[in-house]
Amino acid sequence: MPMDKNTAAESAQAATRAVGSDDYALSRVPRDKRLGFWTMLLQWLAQSGSISQFTLGATIGVGMTFGDAFLAFTLGAVILEVVIFAIGLAGMREGLATPLLTRWAGFGRNGSALVSLVISVSLVGWFGVQNTIFGDSVSALVGGPSWLWCTAAGVGITVLVIFGFKYMAVFAKIVTPLFFAMVAWSVTDALSDHSFSELIHSPAPGETIPLAVAATAIAGGFMTGAIVSPEMTRYNRKGSHVFLQSASSMILSEYIVGLTGVLLGHMVGSGQVSQIVLSTSGVFGVLVVLMSTAKINDWNLYGSSLGVVNFFQVVFGKRVHRGAVTIVLGIAGTLLSAVGMMTHFTDFLSVLGVAIPPVGGIIVAEYWVVRRMRAPLDATRDAQTLPATSPTWVPMSLVIWAVAFCVGKFYDGGIPALNSLLTAFVLYCVLGLAGWIRTYGTTALDDTTEPTPAASGTATVGAP
Repeated sequence: MPMDKNTAAESAQAATRAVGSDDYALSRVPRDKRLGFWTMLLQWLAQSGSISQFTLGATIGVGMTFGDAFLAFTLGAVILEVVIFAIGLAGMREGLATPLLTRWAGFGRNGSALVSLVISVSLVGWFGVQNTIFGDSVSALVGGPSWLWCTAAGVGITVLVIFGFKYMAVFAKIVTPLFFAMVAWSVTDALSDHSFSELIHSPAPGETIPLAVAATAIAGGFMTGAIVSPEMTRYNRKGSHVFLQSASSMILSEYIVGLTGVLLGHMVGSGQVSQIVLSTSGVFGVLVVLMSTAKINDWNLYGSSLGVVNFFQVVFGKRVHRGAVTIVLGIAGTLLSAVGMMTHFTDFLSVLGVAIPPVGGIIVAEYWVVRRMRAPLDATRDAQTLPATSPTWVPMSLVIWAVAFCVGKFYDGGIPALNSLLTAFVLYCVLGLAGWIRTYGTTALDDTTEPTPAASGTATVGAP
């Protein structure tokens, strides 16, 4: 007997809900679902294992002495760690990812939709770009069309992310030790015929790179990842774990991987060192690099899916399943990378890279300094539920966001990503504590606007 239209629609909706894991996309991560120290540590360390970090180190090494490069990586690591800990600790305390956290940390319900859209587009864009770079690299190394490698990597990462954080953590346990063992073998073999002392004390083989430029490349390159760190830290059990794990990741990424890249750059006089890391590893090395690329790029797709889920609930009033969203985003990013389209969007993605840091500055300012919008989070934290309502609009936050973006984009000094983040932080603190930031309207969690006093007037953020 054929199903009627309503039954068919319900069946399709049920099938969509059953795809993969929703991973608490629109709720707090329960305390009994948080993961242990070592499992989370491997997740963090997996973000440090990338060929691109060796290339960044080599590029900096071509234009800097080892000592100057050490200072640049130190500056970049300190900046990133401060940002990651300040935002990541908020995510751990609340069990919330960045898109949902912003409803009560500076932006309100409607503002969080805009934040979600910017983050989602940026992350899925970089997913496609990284996929393209991987496809081109493997094609040059072992042959075969680039589109085939792009498709294989994109499909593999998408399948992994569909099933969520728990499976991503298991994958990290396998990939992380293999990647660093392979790289250690390759790099040791490459450096064995050279004097370690001479490489450290050798002059920069290329044109000098200023310290500020190098620090910009180091800190700016991972700033978006720092802003969305709650996507990971919401699964942490303790604040001390957030600090120790993220600091360990910074030490490995900047001081070990990055500075090793500096030595390789001094050795070959070029930033093109990926072949050194791969050439002595054979097929096994290619497979490990494939997996390590997936372990880094899976976070781009994962973070994008969480942002889209929040965006759809706010804008369309629909609760879409994160697993289903992952399929759509993964297919789109994979297809665009396979046909070579993503490389044309890198300039646009770089602009978004300056637009995202102010979000972090506003979150930190509201959550840790001004601390007025977060009261509902405090009241519901022990019960592990979400507040029944959230502010609808916080217009001044959007103004601050725009001003901070302009500072980061058009001011030539310093580190653009850091400039925009600090501008947003300072402006929000000053205006919030002075009582000039006001919320407009109150929206219930089920997306129905209630006729509360705040809906017809305003509420001051930061006023006594």
